[in-house]
Amino acid sequence: MTPTLGQTLRRLRHARGKSLAVVAGLAGISPSYLSRLESGDRALDRRSLIVALADALDVAPSELAQNTVAEIGPAGEERALIEVRLALLSVGMQAPNGVRQPVEALRTRVAEVLTAQRNCDHALVGDHLPGLIHDLHASLRAGRDEWELLRLAVLTHVQGTQAWLCDVGAQQDLAWQAATLARVAAERLDEPTFTAISAFGNAFALLGAGGLDLMEQVLTSSDPGTATSGARQMSGMLTLASSLLAATQGRDAQQQAALDRATDLAAFTGEGNAFWFGFGPANVGVWQLSVALECGEHARAVRIAEQIDPSALPATTRRAAYYRDYGRALARVPRHRDTAVRMLREAERLSPARIQRQPSLRTVLTELLTKTRSESARRELHGMAYRSGLPV
Repeated sequence: MTPTLGQTLRRLRHARGKSLAVVAGLAGISPSYLSRLESGDRALDRRSLIVALADALDVAPSELAQNTVAEIGPAGEERALIEVRLALLSVGMQAPNGVRQPVEALRTRVAEVLTAQRNCDHALVGDHLPGLIHDLHASLRAGRDEWELLRLAVLTHVQGTQAWLCDVGAQQDLAWQAATLARVAAERLDEPTFTAISAFGNAFALLGAGGLDLMEQVLTSSDPGTATSGARQMSGMLTLASSLLAATQGRDAQQQAALDRATDLAAFTGEGNAFWFGFGPANVGVWQLSVALECGEHARAVRIAEQIDPSALPATTRRAAYYRDYGRALARVPRHRDTAVRMLREAERLSPARIQRQPSLRTVLTELLTKTRSESARRELHGMAYRSGLPV
């Protein structure tokens, strides 16, 4: 059975020969709270705490998560992951081994993959992505339509490759390879808006690795401006990323200022979907919910979630994020755990991988298993836990 994040945390602590008191003190929490994290009685689902515990144990944040996702996923997903890995390696070796395609055909294929990713159709993305990577980079090497192909490369690797790899729980180094390919293409292109798209992808790759200072450098060095609707939407997305970074760093004033600016931009742009980001008022609401959770303000997160109309969210990915984070918030509010289970089950229905393959979400399921008493809710929980590779 795949170990939980708490079990991995305990194993690493023992391997380092450190007591509960020492690790808790270094991470800024109490020994009793650390003990509850290790036992699964409390969910370890805040980036700031994962980074603090990794620092206390002298390991990378990814070390806490790398052995807590079920090693074997659906057969098709595993085959696709192998093929995507090989495609990224071949591009990195300057031997894409694809077939040059007309830019119009590649544009259509990119749109199909990004639409599938937006709709959480991970099987379709995994099926189409390897061939697209090969052919897109083979076409780039041919030297025709270079600028349009570079734009397609940035979009493909941030909104397709990197996003899919993160959703299916692939190793973070693979997602970083995708983000790096996007950055290289953006640097060749040298257009502020596409530099911003690349910066967004690189920022989240760095966040997952605990590189908060580097993430801040990436975000502050990119400014798409507000001259066009697309530029305004990208400015909004970078501002939202800055709000999450500030929350992770415990900088309350900065995270609220960033959210306020994003809210103002969204009021001006309205609901949009430039570059497949879906920036707009509804999406800003989901980010406000995520930031409140990162701050540990669960009751406030619930109040924010109650004000969001999920039917107004522009994509399945955002609706899945809404139900996932609403469930996370409710799980920590007394007498709301049955509703939390329903929200998480809806998130799993929309995007199974975002519940089953994410270590932090599996810790939420583990905590709920120890505290939920309703028979019907426990049946749903056991099903989700089983599908996530947790011991039930």
